[in-house]
Amino acid sequence: MLLYERFLGRPFATHRDSVSELVGEVMENEVEEQLRNAGISFRKTKRAERVEGFDQAPDFIIPDEWNPRVVLEAKITEDDGTARDKVTRIQHLAEISRRHRLQGETDFQVIACIDGRGFGVRREDMRKLLKATQGKVFTLKTLDRLIESTGLQAFKSR
Repeated sequence: MLLYERFLGRPFATHRDSVSELVGEVMENEVEEQLRNAGISFRKTKRAERVEGFDQAPDFIIPDEWNPRVVLEAKITEDDGTARDKVTRIQHLAEISRRHRLQGETDFQVIACIDGRGFGVRREDMRKLLKATQGKVFTLKTLDRLIESTGLQAFKSR
């Protein structure tokens, strides 16, 4: 694949970059479906949206941005650079939550819903991810356990 990309040059990379966002949305759509089916109120942020209290808005905030109790990042990626960036974002969210707790403010649980080869090739980053989320990492195969295995169950209405 690398040789083919080099042969085609930037046009192939441009195409790959344009479809990677669509691939990433698969996980977001699945998470959204899980939340809706459980009757959980949530705020799904838009790309590059500014949300007060977050220098980079998480993909989902439960129940809303004024009272974040659970924040969730969702991504499917086939390249390790994007996976590395997502892990860094999740670690940063965990640090914000920790700061809230230390300052006597209400903290929030950080959850990662990830999948794809990009995460599989970065073992050390996976270790960091598991530590930052306190083990709250889900894939497409385990997403059916998202609600019952996290703080989301407190927001369930059905």
